[in-house]
Amino acid sequence: MLADIQWLKFSDGIDLELMESKEEGKCIKGFKEKVKEIKLLDDGAEKEVLAGNILDELANLPIEEGYGYIEPSDMTGIDAGKPHNEFQIKANKADLCKDKLYNKIYGAWLGRCAGCLLGQPVEGWYRSRIEALLKGTNNYPIDNYMSSIVPENIKKECDVSDYPGVYGNIKKGWINNVEYMPEDDDINYTIMGLKIIEKYGIDFTTEDVAESWMDNLPILHLCTAERVAYRNIVNMIIPPHSATYRNPYREWIGAQIRADFFGYIAPGNPKLSSSMAWRDASVSHTKNGIYGEMFIAAMLSAAAVTDDILNIIDTGLSMIPEKSRLYERVKIVLDWSRSGVDWKGAIDRIHQIYDEKNAYDWCHTIPNAMIVCTSLLYGGLDFGKSIGIAVMAGFDTDCNGATVGSILGMVLGADVIPDKWIKPLNNKLKSGIDRFG
Repeated sequence: MLADIQWLKFSDGIDLELMESKEEGKCIKGFKEKVKEIKLLDDGAEKEVLAGNILDELANLPIEEGYGYIEPSDMTGIDAGKPHNEFQIKANKADLCKDKLYNKIYGAWLGRCAGCLLGQPVEGWYRSRIEALLKGTNNYPIDNYMSSIVPENIKKECDVSDYPGVYGNIKKGWINNVEYMPEDDDINYTIMGLKIIEKYGIDFTTEDVAESWMDNLPILHLCTAERVAYRNIVNMIIPPHSATYRNPYREWIGAQIRADFFGYIAPGNPKLSSSMAWRDASVSHTKNGIYGEMFIAAMLSAAAVTDDILNIIDTGLSMIPEKSRLYERVKIVLDWSRSGVDWKGAIDRIHQIYDEKNAYDWCHTIPNAMIVCTSLLYGGLDFGKSIGIAVMAGFDTDCNGATVGSILGMVLGADVIPDKWIKPLNNKLKSGIDRFG
């Protein structure tokens, strides 16, 4: 039970807030020593008071002069910072007919589940450990789901185990343990999007999102920024302050994995999908954390009407500020692709920029969005290859596998996804959302 209070103690996040504040362009000189002293204190009320005060001090620091990025969190500021060039989706309007849309949205749901399931049992593993398991089981590059039934030497070398599962699942999501899509936060949030739209319609507010969380999700089924925002809302710190108050995880991947349903219901309309994503993300995230959700929602909206991956990524970029870190680094991935760098080289370069052994980097929106784009660019519209790259890259494997699977599922449609990826799901998923059991 003690592990479950992670992300609720202020002292857990003060070292991460140092990194976040530095990334946001603040001068953190002198704070490292203060944070180190607090981390060394015995757990208790005094430690939490001091940690909370440090979080407040860092949050109130100004951005240094000369910082190269302009990263607003409000919609007016985001709109003003978008690329000024006129942008058009290369849309095939025939794909908007009812039967094709049904197949595509069904494909997106299935693809999201399949990609999530592929990455779920190795979430938290470093890239080298994932590769060792795959190579030791003749599944590199990934060609199928991973199993925990492996030779004893591989089991020992890679520390393969069935327990514990996540989100109330008894076992980990190895394919030999699966009879349906097991519960996962990456899937819960897609269902939550459905729940929000069913109750409030497409004009829902950020406050409606907060109310839906309170009404339908237990707090320990949320992580990082979402769990902190939930704590804040319970304490009457309402959006958008729920995203900023003592929340060092505000640019992490949590909002990015909540985007999908808003893309599903706005085919060919990235402005609408990204607007809904902004309202959703603002409960728990700021800046690039928000942009990540807007970026993915817009890509999914485009994926309903075009199979041009470059156009899909450009559509996503057209919805976020041009002078943001996310925009800049996705552009870098596009440059690698154009210059002939192969997928392994692109993943190597991401690992050179971000350290998977650093929790802040591992779970941040930007490196994971870079992996998503790499997987889409190099996957060649091959579903298995695309989700395979996303998982082989390391970092947040289930989140990235799910997002890539969702986008490719939308592009291809359910009837094109190979059976080996969707048959094990048995057309069922387990949900943690109240009344969607």
